[in-house]
Amino acid sequence: MTDQLIAPPTVEAPPASWWRNAVIYQIYPRSFADSNGDGIGDLPGITARLPYLKDLGVDAVWLSPFYASPQADAGYDVSDYRTVDPIFGTVADASELIAGAHALGLRVIVDLVPNHSSDQHEWFQKALAEGPGSLFRDRYHFRPGKGENGELPPNDWPSIFGGPAWTRVEDGEWYLHLFAAEQPDFNWEHPAVRDEFKTILRFWLDLGVDGFRIDVAHGLIKEDGLPDVGADAEWHLLGVGESPCFDRDSVHEIYRAWRQILDEYPGERIAVAEAWAPNLARVAHYVREDELHQAFNFSYLGTAWNVHEQRQMIDESLDAMRAVGAPTTWTLSNHDVVRHTTRLMQTGDGEVAGRKAVAVDEEAGLRRARAASALMLALPGSAYLYQGEELGLPEVVDLPPEVRQDPAFHRAEGQDGYRDGCRVPIPWSGDTAPYGFGPEGGGSWLPQPESWARLSVAAQADVPGSTLELYRTALTVRRTDPALQAIDNLRWIAAPSGVLAFEREVTGAPVFRCVVNMGDEPVTLPRAGELLLASGPVEAGPDGIVLPPDTTVWWSR
Repeated sequence: MTDQLIAPPTVEAPPASWWRNAVIYQIYPRSFADSNGDGIGDLPGITARLPYLKDLGVDAVWLSPFYASPQADAGYDVSDYRTVDPIFGTVADASELIAGAHALGLRVIVDLVPNHSSDQHEWFQKALAEGPGSLFRDRYHFRPGKGENGELPPNDWPSIFGGPAWTRVEDGEWYLHLFAAEQPDFNWEHPAVRDEFKTILRFWLDLGVDGFRIDVAHGLIKEDGLPDVGADAEWHLLGVGESPCFDRDSVHEIYRAWRQILDEYPGERIAVAEAWAPNLARVAHYVREDELHQAFNFSYLGTAWNVHEQRQMIDESLDAMRAVGAPTTWTLSNHDVVRHTTRLMQTGDGEVAGRKAVAVDEEAGLRRARAASALMLALPGSAYLYQGEELGLPEVVDLPPEVRQDPAFHRAEGQDGYRDGCRVPIPWSGDTAPYGFGPEGGGSWLPQPESWARLSVAAQADVPGSTLELYRTALTVRRTDPALQAIDNLRWIAAPSGVLAFEREVTGAPVFRCVVNMGDEPVTLPRAGELLLASGPVEAGPDGIVLPPDTTVWWSR
């Protein structure tokens, strides 16, 4: 391998804003730690485990919803945005968690669900009780039906969870829900909706949260008249091409108003968009200077494991965000997709749309996942980790139908219910379930595999070569290496076929180099300085280092 320069470096000083290169750890509260033995994780359980996250080396935690909710969609159906659901604790518990995180130098980001509420929300209940003409119906999307007697839905929009996106109520009108029927969509053209969420933002900011992850950020505004989408309805819902359901230009007015509120508070409070859009240029609109701070890079999450597609997506991601002065984000797993330990080894590689996980060679899957994680953590920008990936947890693919809780599994003719497999509670210690997830004798809301005893935190802590120690090492280097503190200094270097290689450099510090073998055969590389990290075993050969397939190394020279 030669050091031929493929693209000139952009050298920058370390960023002043914490979020530009932060590592943010997603916690799915019901599956992280259970303090009271009811089998469901809770806020006190998270608070007790904060030292673990500090030792892991992350900068912030993002909590999936813990608000009051009937739990029709695991808390993404909110009935009261200013109250903690009793299964998770109390507002006082949330305050204690935030204070505990801040004491450890960790920031706290909470989920916000503005596209829809629960059907048990006070507004929706009043809309039902008051009937047609109710002012509260204007805060949602109620419409008369089509057909001779209004028996047909107002348009042809499908629900993302299967079936139509409309449900008829007893008085004959229909209401819109792009997700489950228990999740009616707000009408964001109504000033009361906009005012309400401004006060919700302030409620949690006053409590001390450091930011918000905006659920379905692309979905708040619908096209006037709610027109049919025709034969391509499913594609429109997935954000492919122009859609009357998603990514409307006027949604950005909302986020400009939110940014003004965030900027009023000290400490650089941030907002992160879950925004599906036709391309990265459209995603970048959400993170313009006067809007949100970050947007999830789902295009990267779905990129296949090969040199050409990885390099192309990295370049496109950096270019799109550079155009608006925002940092790129990187993530490989979350609570809505098959864990990358399993997904990257399946046919189709990183295809996000594939909802059904199949069993794979776990050893091979873990090897590739470790290499992918090391690559991701070497890239400039901000990285998001999903709980348990630092343990190398695979997708649980054999959950029986009777334990499934994903609403997609129970709608229409039965979807795959793919999200349950990545939400199984994580293992902390012990040889039998629930592996320290809760008090001895307790259970877990989804069953944990017997094989997870060897993947627990206790089983991997301080064990050389374990996945947990790989993450700890990677996060330590990322936090301390000056070259990795810059946000836009990646340059590609020439490499053998099947190998991806780049360097990052800042003035006055050693050059950082990342090399990934994505091919099917071992590759011999010349030594490139001090070996900082290897995602798997590497061997010293007579001509340098032998890098096996699906292995990443970091060098400092």
